[in-house]
Amino acid sequence: MSLSVLPPEKPSLVQSESIDLRYYFRVIQRAKWQIFALAFLMTTLASIVVFSITPKYTASATLLIQSEQANVVSIEEVYGLDANRKEYLYTQFEILKSTEIAGRVVDRLSLISHPEFDPDQQPVGLNPIGLIKENLPFIQKSEYQHTAEELANIKRRKVVDEFIERLSVSPIRKTQLVTLAFESASPELAATVVNTLAEVYIESHLEAKIEMTEKASVWLNSRLSTLKDKLDSSEKALQEYQNQEQLVDIDGVKSLEAKELQTLNMQLSEARQKLKQNEHIFQLVQEKQGDLSQLITLPEVLNHPSIQSANEALRAVNAKISELKGVYGPKHPRMIAALLELESVEANLNSQTRILVSGINNEYRAAQAQVDSLTVSVREKGNRYRELSVLDNKQQELKREVESNQYLYDAFFTRLKETKEVGEFESANARLVDHALPPLKPSNPKKKLVIGLALAFSLVLGTFLAFITELLNDGIRSVEDIENKLLQRMLGLVPLQPVKKGQRLPTKMFFDTEAHAFSESIRTLRTSLLLLNIEHDAKVISVTSSIPQEGKTTVSSNLAFALAQLERVLLIDADMRRPAVAKSFELPAFQAGLSNIISGTHSVAECLVKDEQSGIDIITAGTLPPNPQELLASKQFEEFLESVKDDYDRIVIDTAPTQAVSDAILISKQCDSMVYVVKADSTREQVIKSGLSRLMEVGARIDGIVLNQVDLKQAAKYGEYTGYYDQYGYNASHASSDQMSEAQSVKNAKESASA
Repeated sequence: MSLSVLPPEKPSLVQSESIDLRYYFRVIQRAKWQIFALAFLMTTLASIVVFSITPKYTASATLLIQSEQANVVSIEEVYGLDANRKEYLYTQFEILKSTEIAGRVVDRLSLISHPEFDPDQQPVGLNPIGLIKENLPFIQKSEYQHTAEELANIKRRKVVDEFIERLSVSPIRKTQLVTLAFESASPELAATVVNTLAEVYIESHLEAKIEMTEKASVWLNSRLSTLKDKLDSSEKALQEYQNQEQLVDIDGVKSLEAKELQTLNMQLSEARQKLKQNEHIFQLVQEKQGDLSQLITLPEVLNHPSIQSANEALRAVNAKISELKGVYGPKHPRMIAALLELESVEANLNSQTRILVSGINNEYRAAQAQVDSLTVSVREKGNRYRELSVLDNKQQELKREVESNQYLYDAFFTRLKETKEVGEFESANARLVDHALPPLKPSNPKKKLVIGLALAFSLVLGTFLAFITELLNDGIRSVEDIENKLLQRMLGLVPLQPVKKGQRLPTKMFFDTEAHAFSESIRTLRTSLLLLNIEHDAKVISVTSSIPQEGKTTVSSNLAFALAQLERVLLIDADMRRPAVAKSFELPAFQAGLSNIISGTHSVAECLVKDEQSGIDIITAGTLPPNPQELLASKQFEEFLESVKDDYDRIVIDTAPTQAVSDAILISKQCDSMVYVVKADSTREQVIKSGLSRLMEVGARIDGIVLNQVDLKQAAKYGEYTGYYDQYGYNASHASSDQMSEAQSVKNAKESASA
């Protein structure tokens, strides 16, 4: 016996963060045929397009760009960059792709008139922008008419642009090799274009070198004539200057003058040193010149030999007089003679002092005169040397100009000779290593790759769209959706039953021996309700849904059938707007029912209808009233339910949808249990939540959700609803035994609850 799935406990953190791979598998499994259909369609379209495209062939050749030394002249290269630098190779790559080279190849091969390149021979395609410009009146159209020459140039530019688009120049890393490739519908033309491109490039380089050499020769000739005139003029100016200044050997004269000036400077330095020494003695003598006794005390005077001799004589006479004074008197002849000798010695000392002072004065004046004389000589000699330096500088300047002009003239003359020699032979800067051959296989389109990519992309796109559709689909299709999105328990699910187009599902499917899955689902619903309400006597059960056409009448009717196998059951149709019970049981439209009972026009007995097969009693909606809500909210409706509770064990009420009207909300106040029917993968989540919310706001007891019209075969493929019905082999033969065991189980459960 199957039971409903109850809401799971709150998942752990690890569980909530884990990735459910089964969910992704189910999404892909559910949309696999749509994915395969999209993949088949896109792959087929890609195949049609690929096989309809004209195949293109790519021919390639390998070109070696050599590093050459353009030493055509001695100063700098005549043409091009330094071939040893990377920039040189990059420049050559761009030249290979240039419009000039492409134009030469186009002209040489007459590609302008080739059907593959001639715009006039191309099929006319749809040009939406051109059509719009032609048909919109507010767009000003150009009235200028191109001449035939301009049209030819425009056509040539288009062909050249097309040529460059098909051309590929790819350098080979760490080499001086470059791969030239060209794409064309003709393999022969592709090879011819690549080989011609290499030839044109080599010829273009040679022509450019020859042209630059010729231009260099012309320019060198003109410059050489000018330099010759400048050289002659500078030589003439030097000669005239030397004659004017009579400069024969100015270097020798300057050297002699320099030596003499050096000698005079040395003599002047010595004279100034001597003058400085004499000046000191001279100043001392001048200070004491009036007093001979003071002059004699000067060290310079006292240390002079003549003064020292006179002083020794004076000391000897004084000693003699001192000796005689002890023996003789002042008038003694010997004393008188000694005194006379003293006067003579003192007179000699004074005379020698005057002579020495006069010599000092004369020596100072002579030193001063020598310094003055040497100063004048040095000044005159310096002026002469400077004059010679000025003359020499001017002469050197003229010589340098002559030498510079001579160097330039010689350099240009040598350059002109080298240019003429090199101009007679020019070497190419490149050569073909591998010539292009007509390719054997087309390079584009890469059919296998394109088809494979289309298949892979379509599968990825289909899978992506499947997940997008899954995310956008807010219908309820699984137990997880009911528990996680609606936060409700699942009472059971009712499988989808095949019905022919235009026909209704038979009301009494519960008794169909072939629809055992349907019968089992209703029994499961019955068991879930009974077990949920063991402690709570849910005598009045209402069945509702969010919107019409979700199958609530089918569920309520068959639930009543299932309950009737165990209890006395009354089925009431409380949907007074779109009643379906009477029609389902093939009762007449004028059958009196609930509205008549509440209004008091008929009694309950007059409205009861007995279904013999199921054993249930039925009360239809009756005459459709203009005010259903007033009837359902009335005291009479409440009294009616109370009156029938004693006669029945279970009352099942089929109510109107919650989103359409508020009838179900009013009825819920009189019910012990509510069953909410949801059509699988159809009704939007927000609509269901809104209906549930309205019921919960008034305190209705919602026992759970019944997921209706579930495609079990499709769901089984995706691993959904495992554990239900067919997986356990339920069929008609099991029904009776299951009914008995189920009834006994419920009975035992009730007894246990009451105990």
